Amino acid sequence: MTTLSCGTLPGNTHAPTGPALPVLSDGVRVPLAAGGEVEYAALDYAASAPALRSVWADVAEFAPLYGSVHRGAGYLSQRATELFERSRETVASFLGCRPDDRVVFTRSTTDSLNLLATALPAGTHVFVFETEHHAALLPWRRHHVTHLPAPRSRAAAVRAAEAALADAPAGAPKLLCVTGASNVTGELWPVRELAAAAHRHGARVVLDAAQLVPHRAVDVSELDVDWVAFSGHKLYAPFGSGVLAGRADWLDTAEPYLAGGGATRVVARGADGRLTAEWSAGEARHEAGSPNVIGAYAIAAACRALSAAGYGALAEHEERLLGVLRDGLAAVPAVRELSLFGQDAPRIAVVSFTVAGRDSAEFARELSERYGIGVRSGLFCAQPLVRRLLGEADADGDCEGPVQAIRASFGAGTPAEHVHRLIRAVRELAG
Repeated sequence: MTTLSCGTLPGNTHAPTGPALPVLSDGVRVPLAAGGEVEYAALDYAASAPALRSVWADVAEFAPLYGSVHRGAGYLSQRATELFERSRETVASFLGCRPDDRVVFTRSTTDSLNLLATALPAGTHVFVFETEHHAALLPWRRHHVTHLPAPRSRAAAVRAAEAALADAPAGAPKLLCVTGASNVTGELWPVRELAAAAHRHGARVVLDAAQLVPHRAVDVSELDVDWVAFSGHKLYAPFGSGVLAGRADWLDTAEPYLAGGGATRVVARGADGRLTAEWSAGEARHEAGSPNVIGAYAIAAACRALSAAGYGALAEHEERLLGVLRDGLAAVPAVRELSLFGQDAPRIAVVSFTVAGRDSAEFARELSERYGIGVRSGLFCAQPLVRRLLGEADADGDCEGPVQAIRASFGAGTPAEHVHRLIRAVRELAG
């Protein structure tokens, strides 16, 4: 039986002390179409990273103590509430949040950006590059939106944003939505420079860090962004939680994202007989319903694990394997890597490519059935960008060129053998 003394909470006993971050998928064996089994090569981290073993252990330790957050006077409810709020503090510290920033727990990056979209003041003008993930492209439809064309370099991205912001109506609230790292090419965007350009023109900035934060440290204060959004399932933490962290004022004055318990302080009948609500202040305003305490705690556990391991060591491991993968793919004549900023642009461990004469979905299926390799095929919820890059990758100008791409992505838990296996498989399948 699990017991905790009053004031004691789980959380740090399972945090790793070195750069190795074992994941739950380590050692999982999968069947091959030709018979036999092989250790699964999980190379689809950009969609969902496998959970860290340390995160799973922390969650398992807490699970017997699960209680209703903010809802009860009993011991388990009090412990769960304390752990939930400590998880918020952990995330705030992990992100380098400012003292008065809000940290709202959501379901995902998509949920976070949609929440922020509902909180924008009337008349807000939103600027977003067409290269973004759909989660960053689509939430702003109720506002005036300028979709910036795909830039061909990091410097061009800053110039394009600056020019568009300079032409925006004076006095209107403005928001620039930027990605930290592309979920298609892995290329790093110049977040700090884009934030500086936005602030020069009185605009605020929200950073889609879904792909960035699993691979690089994200410091809200250092990057000088106003909000950051990310998902737990990409940060080695399962359970369907996300985070929106940043400036309080627009969030505190907006109608609640969801109306219901927790978001209200008082519900009563007014003089006209209709029900009226006085909304909660702070994060509770946008966390209606029973919060996902296990999901929030899983995110906090992942934050602790990554901080303990150190992003420098993790990035070195990933960049070494990324170099091996890109060099290996480049040596296969039929393979074309997709890139927006050019081959030398800095990037995280995400590589998308096509294979001449091969259907990408079929190719990905063969990687799974014949080699036990899990990758992603498709348009990766970034259709405008991928379609543009696919057209450029069709070197022969054939209108029957590739309609989808293949994406390999990995992270802190990836062994070198998985990358070498993918290179060998691509070489064999490409003929």
